[in-house]
Amino acid sequence: MMDLAILILRLGLGIMFVAHGLQKAFGLFDGPGIAGFSGMLSGLGFNPPIFWAYIAAYAELIGGLFLILGFLSRGSAAMLLVLIIVATWKVHLAKGFFLSQGGFEYTFIIAVVCLSLILLGPGKFSITKF
Repeated sequence: MMDLAILILRLGLGIMFVAHGLQKAFGLFDGPGIAGFSGMLSGLGFNPPIFWAYIAAYAELIGGLFLILGFLSRGSAAMLLVLIIVATWKVHLAKGFFLSQGGFEYTFIIAVVCLSLILLGPGKFSITKF
């Protein structure tokens, strides 16, 4: 059952990150695309914003895909954990905990799942064992 639970965590988190990556990279699902995402990052003080937009969008897209496949799962989860910590720090932390006020409740759960996958590994339903 543990391996099935890990698979469910990997799939759920991976699908969520792929969807967000597609929004940021290509503007799918009513997302901002790279130009819109870069503008948001500029407003948050990232410099150069276009560079960081590509890094974040493709980290979400590729990291999420790797989690779905169980390929380099620990490294992917670690990369996504860093990304979500930065998002929490730059966007959500000052707004408190609760999502209803724009707080870090949602990013906290994402970070917990990332950390869990780093500690648990990919499980037996994966391409690689690390």
